[in-house]
Amino acid sequence: MDVKRHRLHLDDGTPVPFRRSPNQSTGTITPRFLVFHYTAGGSAESTINWLCDKRAKASAHLVVGRDGSITQLVDFNRKAWHAGASTWRGVTGLNSHSIGIELANVGPLQKTGEIWRSAWGNTIADHQVVVATHPHENHERGWEAYPAEQLRVARQLALTLVTKYGLEEVVGHQDIAPGRKLDPGPAFPLDGMAALVRGRGAEEGDLKSVTASLLNIRTGPGTDFDKVDGGPLPEGTFVKGLAQADGWQYVEVIDDGGTTRRGWVVSRYLRPV
Repeated sequence: MDVKRHRLHLDDGTPVPFRRSPNQSTGTITPRFLVFHYTAGGSAESTINWLCDKRAKASAHLVVGRDGSITQLVDFNRKAWHAGASTWRGVTGLNSHSIGIELANVGPLQKTGEIWRSAWGNTIADHQVVVATHPHENHERGWEAYPAEQLRVARQLALTLVTKYGLEEVVGHQDIAPGRKLDPGPAFPLDGMAALVRGRGAEEGDLKSVTASLLNIRTGPGTDFDKVDGGPLPEGTFVKGLAQADGWQYVEVIDDGGTTRRGWVVSRYLRPV
């Protein structure tokens, strides 16, 4: 991905679909932070339609569907209305200092009998539910899971925007408006996204993305070595290359839920980012 004149383009140079939201401020901003949200509703299309309606009085720079589709609503150097009353690192009014990404996701769920439902009554299948405790709460409940493709695109967006604009930090709406907002919630790997900022310090070519659907990570450069605890790396995971040996690469996993994990993977299943 790339950014040209403050609009997102795909790897082949094609601009992503752009629908201008009327819900933005005049003048330009210099973004410092990246803020992730969930839509708390249904499809990306319904969210886009609402955020392009003046009655919404809200917008975001990007909306990402469950299938990984991307639509841009506001240029990255313009003030979108996504953060509301907010404070972070001594900065107030994050609309003026951040890029906002909305992810299609209903958020918290309620369970009636054996059925999970959203606040709007949508039925969510068991395999699409993560049971977890929100950092701002003290009890477990269900949350809609973010599909793998949506997360892969979110990671790529984070890396692209952090690199392009030199963003200082990746945060959630829940961080900048605690007590008022819960998004993107515990089903979203926010710590891993934030680690992309730290990974940005890698030498050019050292930051890579996993291309296999699942890639084993081992204690040494060969299949005879034990697998590293934590399971294989899913497609789209970012790693930092540290050393190479006979078709294997020793890596540090950048997006790994806030933990530090290192090990050896087959080099041909990595591509430079």
